[in-house]
Amino acid sequence: MTRLALTGARLLDGNGPAVAGATVVVDGDRIAEIRTGEEAAAISADRVVDLGGRTLMPGLWTCHFHATYHELGSRPNAPYGDEYPPGYTALIAAKNLQTALALGYTGVVGAGGAHHIEPAVHRAIVDGLIPGPRLWPSSRELSTTGHSNDSVPWHWGMPAPGAVRICDGADSFRQGVREEIKRGAKIIKLFVTGGHGTTAPKDRMEMTADELAAAIDAAHQRGALIRGHLVNKKAILLALEYGMDIVDHCDEMDDEVIAALVETGATVVPSLHFPKHFLESYGSGLGFSADAIRADLEHMYDIIPKAQAAGVRFVLGDDYGAVGFPHGMYGAEMRLYVEHAGVTPLEVIGWATRNGADMVGRGDDLGTVEVGKLADLIVVDGDPSADIGVLADSPPVAVLVAGRVVAGEL
Repeated sequence: MTRLALTGARLLDGNGPAVAGATVVVDGDRIAEIRTGEEAAAISADRVVDLGGRTLMPGLWTCHFHATYHELGSRPNAPYGDEYPPGYTALIAAKNLQTALALGYTGVVGAGGAHHIEPAVHRAIVDGLIPGPRLWPSSRELSTTGHSNDSVPWHWGMPAPGAVRICDGADSFRQGVREEIKRGAKIIKLFVTGGHGTTAPKDRMEMTADELAAAIDAAHQRGALIRGHLVNKKAILLALEYGMDIVDHCDEMDDEVIAALVETGATVVPSLHFPKHFLESYGSGLGFSADAIRADLEHMYDIIPKAQAAGVRFVLGDDYGAVGFPHGMYGAEMRLYVEHAGVTPLEVIGWATRNGADMVGRGDDLGTVEVGKLADLIVVDGDPSADIGVLADSPPVAVLVAGRVVAGEL
């Protein structure tokens, strides 16, 4: 195997502050050595690349990703997830995943997709048919008859699996979860409440307690993670009590919710970029709902630093692919949390690296730059731990997955 030495690096390992003058040796697909100071000069390798002070850091993770979304909402009379033919949608998914990879996101976690396209594209990436990041493919969205995303009557009962699987009753949810896993999903997505960008009010429960418990239990029995669109406090606490792994949005997070999150070790994906962008794009055109969105944002900006200090695990990710919110806008999300929520750049980098890997149970070999771990790395100009704009505003100089350059160049 080829030994690659990356010298003259500002090393940002995902655990602590940047260290100048570091050398990282990659042997095959793994990190073999890390040296600093005078030891960094004595390196044996097949290829040596001087990074000239550029930052070397772990690959990024986006953990609420809709690979099949493209201008979602621009065709309001089309069934959700059937806006395009399935084959065309698969090409959309492949393109969106390649966009993420080129921007340094070597880990992507699905949050709901049309048909069973994410599992299929995942297989294509693993088989080397197409380039892409490490993908944890999602199921279709599971919820009950008439929930907020089951509101388009266009097909009038004609089969339209799209992005939704309707389940009613605990046994139906067990079967639905099992079938989605059988078709390749590693992440099960539930729509548990309204709110946060949906047409239903945030206090509405879309599932019963029995349905929620059955779905979570079924996912865990089959070794899958489960995530939920969860906005109101009652639903969040109930889901955490039953073992929910990932809380999407968590808009009514407070001290009690923070304590439950810390106790259970569940992960939160605040996904504030989309509502902020939506509010700025449409403003007064949203009517009274603009005030509600603004209030939710201000609440989350205030509570996130408190939750961060308490030990809640946060990750990045949002509803990219929605109308007016295309894939590729990921960087501005990091800037949002630094500039509006008061999270430090180093903390946000932890969300984007270590926390993503920990969320999917891969912290033993991904998420940080450590000897023995897989060499998923990015090289960037400048120091993002001092200026988050280094990550937010420009693509990486180079992106490596398992020690191989997959975007940019060394």
